[in-house]
Amino acid sequence: MAKKLKITLVRSTIDRQARQKAVVAGLGLRKLHQSVIREDTDAIRGMVRKVQHLVAVEPAE
Repeated sequence: MAKKLKITLVRSTIDRQARQKAVVAGLGLRKLHQSVIREDTDAIRGMVRKVQHLVAVEPAE
């Protein structure tokens, strides 16, 4: 079974670069404190790294 990550938006995207807003939307996050479960792939890890100051990441069960 593939590993999964729980990604939660903890900081607002207001006054952020359009590129960062696009990454957050690409992860499927819309509202503050919303969480999504995503596969632990290199692409998702790269997206998380671009917005690491806006999100919290933990392993999902």
